Amino acid sequence: MSLPDAQVNKNREDTGIGAQVQRVGRFLSGMIMPNIGAFIAWGLITALFIPTGWVPNENLAELVGPMIVYLLPLLIGYTGGRMVHGQRGAVIGAIATVGVIVGAEVPMFLGAMLIGPLAAWVLKQVDTAIDGKVKPGFEMLIDNFTLGIIGAGIAILGKLTIGPVVSWFVDRAGNGVDFLVENGLLPLTSIFVEPAKVLFLNNAINHGVLSPLGVEQASNTGKSILFMVETNPGPGLGILLAFWLFGPRLVRATVPGAIVIHFFGGIHEIYFPYILMKPKMIIAAIAGGMTGLFVGVLMNNGLVAPPSPGSIFAYLTFTPPGGHIGMLLQVTLAAAVSFAVGAALLKFGRGEKAELTEEDVAAERAGAVS
Repeated sequence: MSLPDAQVNKNREDTGIGAQVQRVGRFLSGMIMPNIGAFIAWGLITALFIPTGWVPNENLAELVGPMIVYLLPLLIGYTGGRMVHGQRGAVIGAIATVGVIVGAEVPMFLGAMLIGPLAAWVLKQVDTAIDGKVKPGFEMLIDNFTLGIIGAGIAILGKLTIGPVVSWFVDRAGNGVDFLVENGLLPLTSIFVEPAKVLFLNNAINHGVLSPLGVEQASNTGKSILFMVETNPGPGLGILLAFWLFGPRLVRATVPGAIVIHFFGGIHEIYFPYILMKPKMIIAAIAGGMTGLFVGVLMNNGLVAPPSPGSIFAYLTFTPPGGHIGMLLQVTLAAAVSFAVGAALLKFGRGEKAELTEEDVAAERAGAVS
């Protein structure tokens, strides 16, 4: 056995806190990585066809909502279930995910990542308990009814529990942002906003809290920096560049397309799965967001209206005369800081043993890594 192989096996067998965190990270990555192509497809359709997109098309834009609300969470729940209990786990993972989708008003990516594997695990325990105890000829009947009953129960539980929890989280995050804005602590809003964005609560925070406050401010001063709190494309650009240069090798090839969709198309959701792969990268997002807001406050930056979508072109369009240099500096420094922090968190590509290898992906898909 070679030294690298021995090290990988050691990492998998280690029971320390670091190893446990690494296993959880690999498991989360295993749910996201196989579905990156679907995220890119959704991002392209969104960037192209929404009313503020590159080639607006009302008919084709109807694809955007169902894809982000239903398709993407279902794929994540299906994949997570499959990792735990094969095809039966995949099916019950998708069933359970429907429950959290209809129980919340925001895209349920986090809910899918939780309830898909959980439902598959419950089914796996039941299957193990009745294995060998079913009379011949009744196996298919028992298997189908077991999956159906458990799946229905967990879907109902998801609808009744996940929705209220997410609503509570959105309300608390909104209250936190509102408090910081009112007390002149604007850069600290990134502590709330960036994690909320990664959980796909960006629209709730932006349109529910920041935009109304920004509109009121802009009506008095002609511009508002509150329009730049959640929409700054700099932090996401820096994170994607860090993944492109130093991220897991299996991911790097997908990053250039994501950069175009994010920075030029303004679809920030495209980089959220990359952070979900390695949750520690949220630190880079917070650092970049805080840097951008600090520069913005220092230079008295602001936009005249909410940029939608949050692309560099929208920023150029909504920046008032004389403010473009400050705006570009704000975006650039936010990108630079998030890139630097992200590259350090990714160990500048040297952390090979912590990187998701093809063997890791295959093991996770087979349910061997838990």
